[in-house]
Amino acid sequence: MPKGVADSVWTLNPAMTLPPVEVIFGRTATMREIHEKVLKVADTDVPVLVRGESGTGKEVIAKFMHAHSTWKCGPFVKVHCPAIPETLLESELFGYEEGAFTGANYSRQGRVEAANGGTLLLDEIAELSAGAQAKLLQMLQDGEVFHIGAVEGRPIQVRIACATHRPVEQDIRRGSFRPDLFYRVSVVSLHLPPLRERREDIPALTEYFLQFYSRKFGRSVQPLSVYFMRLLQENDWPGNIRELENFVNRYVLLGSEEIVSEEFIGGQRELTEATNAAAAAEISLRQIARNAARAAERKAILKALDANQGNRKKAARVLNTSYRSLLYKIRDAEIPRKRGHGQCPAALTADADLMTGGLDHETPTQ
Repeated sequence: MPKGVADSVWTLNPAMTLPPVEVIFGRTATMREIHEKVLKVADTDVPVLVRGESGTGKEVIAKFMHAHSTWKCGPFVKVHCPAIPETLLESELFGYEEGAFTGANYSRQGRVEAANGGTLLLDEIAELSAGAQAKLLQMLQDGEVFHIGAVEGRPIQVRIACATHRPVEQDIRRGSFRPDLFYRVSVVSLHLPPLRERREDIPALTEYFLQFYSRKFGRSVQPLSVYFMRLLQENDWPGNIRELENFVNRYVLLGSEEIVSEEFIGGQRELTEATNAAAAAEISLRQIARNAARAAERKAILKALDANQGNRKKAARVLNTSYRSLLYKIRDAEIPRKRGHGQCPAALTADADLMTGGLDHETPTQ
């Protein structure tokens, strides 16, 4: 990856290839509708507001729209509004003339001019100051950008895309965001669903990130097991696609489901239940996590054993762990060999296998 390019594949530099369409938009009806709407408006100069929780891919949608528009040969300039101090925001956006303020020793163009002929993405537009909102509205109305300290405007042709995770309507009611600017930038509004509402897209996203980071780090990693993939789909992902990407990144670096599973298996439900139970007993946070991990691991083993008719070697392969390691876990979790039929617990036979170094054979009923 070239120096200076963001580490996140989900927020790629515009000069790099975007993820495939089927990865960006997935298979849900909501995302298919968004895909169709993006293609309809991409080739126009209509401002678009992309809304959704953090990590849902708002920037990727804006870049996809840019790449499929008549502006695609021009620059794609992103301004992350909260990252620029309010006192510098107007000069960063609109530029300034020499002598406009103390320290302005030369004229400088702003980000808006830098995007001339292309697309300007204003990320978290609700964070714009009142002064910047007024100047942005003037630019959209007149098609001109005014440097700070200038008496004449400069013609500008730029496609405006905005993104926010906040309900801007509440900011309008509080008086912190101009309603006339909101109506200008939201001619077309796209609302991206959180990842928990498009769980069927998680396998394709996971596979894409696996391939990307395997190439990036030069690592050869095992595909995630069927059961572990199911766990990924059951998780709520409060950080959305960005959180999933970071998880896959860790998996590629660490190379083992066992290592990453303790922080993840079972999702938020098991951790919440363990936390609530532990709070009453006033046990430590470390013990909460340990209990949650044990409960989740036991549940995972039981499901894998049930799915393979109790065959422990097959279950070990599904869980992407060694047979010997699984025997230890079965013994520690006190899992019955055949639950509900009164047979001896699997922990006993696991102990016997461990004493002999693990069996080389497995009967179909095990």
